[in-house]
Amino acid sequence: MTEQATQALVGAAQTARLAPSVHNTQPWRWVVRGDRLELHAVPARQLQEQDPSGRLMLVSCGAALHHALVGLAAEGWTSEVDRPAALAGAPLAVVRAVAHEPADPHAMQRLQLLRVRHTDRRVVSAEPVPPGVRQALVDAARQAGARLHVLRRDEVLQLAVMVEHADEAHRRDERMRAETASWVGGDRPEGSGVPDAVLPAELPLTTVAERDFGVTGSLAAGEGHDTAASYAVLYGDADEPEQWLRAGEALGEVWLCATEHGTTVLPLSSPVELDFTRQALRRMLSDTGYPYLVLRLGVADPDHAGPPHTPRLPAEQVIEIAEP
Repeated sequence: MTEQATQALVGAAQTARLAPSVHNTQPWRWVVRGDRLELHAVPARQLQEQDPSGRLMLVSCGAALHHALVGLAAEGWTSEVDRPAALAGAPLAVVRAVAHEPADPHAMQRLQLLRVRHTDRRVVSAEPVPPGVRQALVDAARQAGARLHVLRRDEVLQLAVMVEHADEAHRRDERMRAETASWVGGDRPEGSGVPDAVLPAELPLTTVAERDFGVTGSLAAGEGHDTAASYAVLYGDADEPEQWLRAGEALGEVWLCATEHGTTVLPLSSPVELDFTRQALRRMLSDTGYPYLVLRLGVADPDHAGPPHTPRLPAEQVIEIAEP
């Protein structure tokens, strides 16, 4: 069964290539060893200025781990996962293929949802996200090992001020601007980063400002104002690598659930990149947890096609098949 398990794990690593990551850095590497799949971080693709602690890098890797597990389940495999979340060359997580059985249709449907998932920076429609869907997203985050706090209107206005301050701090920091420019804009033929095709040609009218990457995209942002959008904070009980990894898994599960319900997700990382805005977010949570990411939630405009998918690194750059 080892050869069959190996092929399934290679397929799971292929599925993980679809995962979202900060600035589409894809900071992960997979090593397949027999019936084991190892997830490693790639510090060379870490944002050194915007993410010096590696928090967003591990959230990104956690999203990839979530996708790999969804892909494995879609092939009928049960699995066990260890999460040492090591940063010094050892694996962040190790997945073991345990047993194989006929694929479950629901698991296969989950895989299809991952394949159509994408980041949408356009203005959302005037239809609010239904309360039942918001609760489903909260439940999805909790089941995956993190928590999701949907902001009240007064908290959204506080968030808007935080994001404005964070964006101003980024604009004043030459090294941050240079780092952003190295990952954002252009055609991105090398397979990573954020291309013009998924960036709005003009910043849309939003209560909480979208990040100004300093480049002009080619995506039509849409008309109107996102007054119907919801905002949420993804957070957890600790601010350590294991929780960052779990937060990424929760992000993947929340995004999968959102896609199933026709809800768009736009991660906003700028308020967690700086100490003073991250602390302000923690106070918003009444100091009951540590914020990992902010999410904008909305119902997509049904009259306009969504943006294209961002590029992906070639499989041979992120997947290695080693001797057991």
